[in-house]
Amino acid sequence: MNQDRLNAYRIMWVLVFFDLPTETAAERKVAAKFRKHIMQDGFQMFQFSIYLRHCASIENAQVHIKRTKLNLPEKGHVGILCITDKQFGDIEIFYGKKITANPKVPQQLEMF
Repeated sequence: MNQDRLNAYRIMWVLVFFDLPTETAAERKVAAKFRKHIMQDGFQMFQFSIYLRHCASIENAQVHIKRTKLNLPEKGHVGILCITDKQFGDIEIFYGKKITANPKVPQQLEMF
């Protein structure tokens, strides 16, 4: 079987979606703290409240999912989705009606 094909199903993307309250200064501080935590864990903004992280395997993805869960705020909605690189590669991104190129896989070295 083609090695690239296997990798496309082994490599994972973790997406964190959130809608947190920001009415008060205290709520904004909590939302900023959560956002800071996930960014320090290697997540990058995809859209305003959608962050994603490239992971070498499902095992690696589970580590980052666990870290995200440890930092969940008391209020608001947070969703975590894990998809394969193959699934993520099928995304279609539009700016208005114009389609754009798919995001490139980050070149990153992870050391544990």
